[in-house]
Amino acid sequence: QVQLVESGGGSVQAGGSLRLSCVASAYSVSRNCLAWFRQAPGKEREQVAFIDSAYTTGYPDSVKGRFSISRDNVKNTLYLQMNNLKSEDTAMYYCAARGSGDCYTSSSRFTYWGQGTQVTVSS
Repeated sequence: QVQLVESGGGSVQAGGSLRLSCVASAYSVSRNCLAWFRQAPGKEREQVAFIDSAYTTGYPDSVKGRFSISRDNVKNTLYLQMNNLKSEDTAMYYCAARGSGDCYTSSSRFTYWGQGTQVTVSS
């Protein structure tokens, strides 16, 4: 049974940093697409980073230059380094996996999901 377990969320002040982790079980993080999504109250879930099997990464303009996605194949763990956090980054953050297809796509196309970790940024 595939499991994705996130950790690393918390409360920080604007300008601070956090690193999220997502440990995968029964699923290799070296496979096609891994991504981080976030969802704020009353808003749709949005992708904030992806990484594919070739280590290609992508980010929306809202986080580009501040967020960095990476993975450790030995630890079977996905990471999201978040720097210069802003109040608008406040949301529940989820890791997700998709075995095939495009990585930059809607949340509905991702098969496996973690339970989420809360990030709160105060200004």
